[in-house]
Amino acid sequence: MSEKIVKIENLVKRYGDKLAVDHFSLEVEEGEILGLLGPNGSGKTTTINCLLSLLTFDKGEITIFGEKMAPDKYDIKSKIGVVLQNVAVIETLTVYENVDFFCGLYITDKKLRKQYVEEALEFTGLTEYKKYKPRKLSGGLLRRLNIACGIAHKPKLIIFDEPTVAVDPQSRNAILEGIKKMNKQGATIIYTSHYMEEVEELCTRVVIMDHGKNVANGTSAELKATLMNRETIRISLPGKSEKIIEGIKEINHVYKTKEEGDDIIINCNGGEHNLVHILSYLTDNNVPFGRVSTELPTLNDVFLEITGKELRDKCS
Repeated sequence: MSEKIVKIENLVKRYGDKLAVDHFSLEVEEGEILGLLGPNGSGKTTTINCLLSLLTFDKGEITIFGEKMAPDKYDIKSKIGVVLQNVAVIETLTVYENVDFFCGLYITDKKLRKQYVEEALEFTGLTEYKKYKPRKLSGGLLRRLNIACGIAHKPKLIIFDEPTVAVDPQSRNAILEGIKKMNKQGATIIYTSHYMEEVEELCTRVVIMDHGKNVANGTSAELKATLMNRETIRISLPGKSEKIIEGIKEINHVYKTKEEGDDIIINCNGGEHNLVHILSYLTDNNVPFGRVSTELPTLNDVFLEITGKELRDKCS
C-alpha cells in the first residue's frame, strides 16, 4: 500500500464565532496529485495554513510523512515546497539570487545548492533570465520564478495554490507540464485551482470542501458519476410535435426535455448510445432534424451541483 504522506484527522479551526474548518479529514497518498477544491470561504486556505503549522487549530491532528506536524518540525518542513497564489519573490534580487536564497533556507551545502538552483532554473525555463530582476519579467515568467523558488530544494510534498492565475496560455501549459514532470519524478502534490479543466487534466483524485467540510472525494470520473444528468443532447428539430416530444421522453434514460426555439434539449441520467437511440427514434418516425450536439458532464458541473450556484463574494 502507498505511504500516507499527509493525514488530517477531525480538524477544527474557529475564528471567534466563525467555524472555518469543521471536523475536516483528509489523506494524501504518496505519488498522488490531489485537487483540493472549494468556493471562496470554504476553508481551503485555512486548512493549508494549519497543515503547514502557520496557524494553530482548536481540534484534530495533522501528520506529514508519518510524523505529527508542529511549528518547530523543521525536518518535516524541509521536505515541503509551497507555491502560493500571490507571487512571493524579492524584488532587489535577480532571478538566480531569488532561487538561491529560497533554496538556501533548506540546503546549506553550497555546491549542492548551486546544482539545485541551476536545475530549478532549467526545469522552469528561466536559465536565460537568471540575471534579470523580477520587475523585468512578464507575468508568466514571474509565476515560473515563484515555482522555481518553491521547488528548488527538491521537496517530496509540494502545495500549489492557484499557480496559473493571470498567465498566458503558453506559460500555463508550461506550468502544468512542469507539475506533471515533478509528479513523475516522485513528488506528491496538493493542487488548488478554480480552473476545473486544469484539475481534470492533472489530478488523480479530487476533494471538494464547502463550509469547512469534506463534502466530496473521488476521481473526476467517480464524482461525475454521482450526477443525475450524465449527458445533455441538443437537436435542432423544427418539425417537432407534442407526440414526438412525448415519444422522446419515453426513451430509456431520458429524464427531462426542454424546448428552446427550434431546438430540443434532452437530459439523460445514464446509459450508453443515448444519441443513437434518439436519432433512431426520429428516423423511424420520419422526423427531419438538423444540427446535433452532445455534451458529457464536467467537473465544473459536479462542483456547482455540490456547492451551489450562488455567488460567495460579498462586500464587507
